[in-house]
Amino acid sequence: MAGEEKPYRVYRGGRKKGKVPTVGNSRVRSASEAGRRDTPSAEYRGPGAPVSRRRPRWGLRIGLGIAALVLLLVIWGVVGWLSLASGVSDANKRLDPNAKSELAPQSGLLISHSTTILMLGTDNAQIVGRTGDDHSDSIMLLRTDPSHHRLYYLSIPRDLQVPIPGYGTEKINAAFQLGGVTLAIKTIHEFTSLPINHVIVVNFGAFKDLIDAIGGIDVNVPKPIHSNRFDCPFSAARCQTWQGYRFAKGEQHMNGARALVYSRIRENLLDPSETDVTRGARQQAVIDSVTSKLASVSTFFKLPFSGSSYVKPLTTDLSTAQLVELGWVKFRASSSSSVHCRLGGDLGGGGNGSPSEDNPAALAMFLGKSAPQPPTDAFAPGCITGHPLQ
Repeated sequence: MAGEEKPYRVYRGGRKKGKVPTVGNSRVRSASEAGRRDTPSAEYRGPGAPVSRRRPRWGLRIGLGIAALVLLLVIWGVVGWLSLASGVSDANKRLDPNAKSELAPQSGLLISHSTTILMLGTDNAQIVGRTGDDHSDSIMLLRTDPSHHRLYYLSIPRDLQVPIPGYGTEKINAAFQLGGVTLAIKTIHEFTSLPINHVIVVNFGAFKDLIDAIGGIDVNVPKPIHSNRFDCPFSAARCQTWQGYRFAKGEQHMNGARALVYSRIRENLLDPSETDVTRGARQQAVIDSVTSKLASVSTFFKLPFSGSSYVKPLTTDLSTAQLVELGWVKFRASSSSSVHCRLGGDLGGGGNGSPSEDNPAALAMFLGKSAPQPPTDAFAPGCITGHPLQ
């Protein structure tokens, strides 16, 4: 009996009346019955056996999810583009049409060809006592090098005495007041011999609103600062006892108002050796942080809501496409390889503002024709890699 099949069967519903099938009867099943009973769907596997279910089509679900995400990003990008384009159109209208005639033609796309952009900062109408003062408060050149994913910055001290076409020798920042953007472009081009492809005029009074719109910026303050009591934000009575602005050393998150103050500081009571040239370095740091934030992914997702406000402080010839290209170049550029330069001159106490004879060497560094060399003193020209000059 050990080799024989036991003459009973357990049915799904329990006991069942009828003849118990024998071993012999079980062997005479038809081929069709055997086939049906041997299939996984027909064979009973006993109580508690898992029920076979259809496998979910994960590949299809993932594909549909990716397609939906891509479609959402495309729609988001189009809406953001339209919002940005609206603001850029207004920024283009604010530029004097004569200024474009002073700009050198752009050769190719910004994402693949080097370009030089003149950045002028002014806040004439935003501060009490400066109404009508149209001097450019900040003068900076930005050169892109997309092939090496590198940016070059060049600060030009505003007190340098240079020839202004039609007006003789004056401080370089006077060109903006004497002839607007057009004369500023012409003066800086003739002084540096650099082709200027584009121009951006930044209204610092509205610039703080831009910084607030992008959620503030992070700036690395190289040393503690205690400023004098310029642009006191309080009442006249309180300003008599106010001690000035203070900044601790290290990386700090700044809103628009504080970033604007940081870029304006001309005197550090904790370090009397600082000058207006040092102020230019702070402005480079703020501009660099703003452009980094504008080129970030988080800013892209805000474009449909804030795109037009991002260019509200700007007057420029750059088109929407060129601004987007510039943002991509900045996104690809490495901050550790950026080169920060400045021109120098006789700008110390009692100095006459004459340009340094070493300025051509600094311009060669700015163009990438020679290796960056740091300034030899507080007013000398030079360049360093990785962070703004201090």
